[in-house]
Amino acid sequence: MRILHTSDWHIGRTFHGVDLLADQRRALDEIAGLVAAQDIDVVVVPGDVYDRSIPSSDAVAVCNAGFEAIRAAGAVIVATSGNHDSPVRLGAGAAFAAHGGLHLITRVSQIEHPVVLHDEHGPVAFYGIPYLEPEITRAELGVPKARSHQEILDAAMHRVREDAAQRAVRTVVLAHAFVVGAEPTGSERSISVGGVETVSAASFAGADYVALGHLHSPQTVAEHVRYSGSPLPYSFGERTHGKAVWVVDLGEAGLRSVDRIDLPVVRPLTQLTGTLDTLLGDPAHAEAADHYVSATLTDPVRPLDAMRRLQERFPYAVHVEWQRPATASEGSYRDKVRGRSDVQIAEAFLADVRSAPSPRELGWIGEALRDADRKQGVGEALPSALHACTDVPA
Repeated sequence: MRILHTSDWHIGRTFHGVDLLADQRRALDEIAGLVAAQDIDVVVVPGDVYDRSIPSSDAVAVCNAGFEAIRAAGAVIVATSGNHDSPVRLGAGAAFAAHGGLHLITRVSQIEHPVVLHDEHGPVAFYGIPYLEPEITRAELGVPKARSHQEILDAAMHRVREDAAQRAVRTVVLAHAFVVGAEPTGSERSISVGGVETVSAASFAGADYVALGHLHSPQTVAEHVRYSGSPLPYSFGERTHGKAVWVVDLGEAGLRSVDRIDLPVVRPLTQLTGTLDTLLGDPAHAEAADHYVSATLTDPVRPLDAMRRLQERFPYAVHVEWQRPATASEGSYRDKVRGRSDVQIAEAFLADVRSAPSPRELGWIGEALRDADRKQGVGEALPSALHACTDVPA
């Protein structure tokens, strides 16, 4: 049996406010193409099919089109809910959908009831463990005192192993969890709510293959325990991560091989740094014209209308920030005030926040400092004088 492992589609997600549905549609079409080209029997999607618990109608349309394309390419689909999905909404109509080859596992009660498919060597049981929030699921799982994801997952896997032992079949487990040893990318939402979010890979002992979801980069935790990652990058921190799927071959005795197939880049991500004029005029940045762009501007003064001007050259610029360049005069506060009198420090402060003080203002400052000297209360008199200077025109 040939299985394609993908996850974390996050259909409906935006990227710095930009709608990604067109990109997601292309990514799902690519996966459907791989299903046909690789003669895939089953596609597994362990969680975060949608990005929101209440997806938009457009997101639902894109997701349904993706499911239809994969099914038309010849594969049965087994999917679970993740921490972004609404189990109730994703699982609506699950019994009816299963007759068409789309198996949706979103409830605790489904954990020990696998989807059983057959190849020339016999049955393969696909067990789905949806995202399980400890506070909500511990009673139903029979562990009322459980607080951590580890305790909850152990209870779920106990059900899986009990059922699998009775069937004596090859097993594939889908789970949406943060497994110890894997690395997050930064675009995942934390699944810890009052408890420890990580779980041990040893919890999955006995499964022939474990298809994980939640983390967004392809990773191998163990030979038979893997994350496929998301089909698209969802943060600039993922710009160098190659997106991929795993193609898993099960033989008569269990796992035979796992191959990585890289997904094409739908739209690259680029981070640029420099002055606004440099970014707009340097020919070296020409290839970024069709990329999602994050720009860090280093102009001495914050440029006006920077995003609009950037988008004239980079239509897909989605993020801009200004980073004031360091100057030789910058340093620690102690370095700045060393050797200066109180009057000089106050004079420099006014020059920084407004303009150089007039002689009359310097007279007020000196008078305030002398008065403070007499009263031993510099912390009270000087701020009053500075406030007066910033309110009265020079």
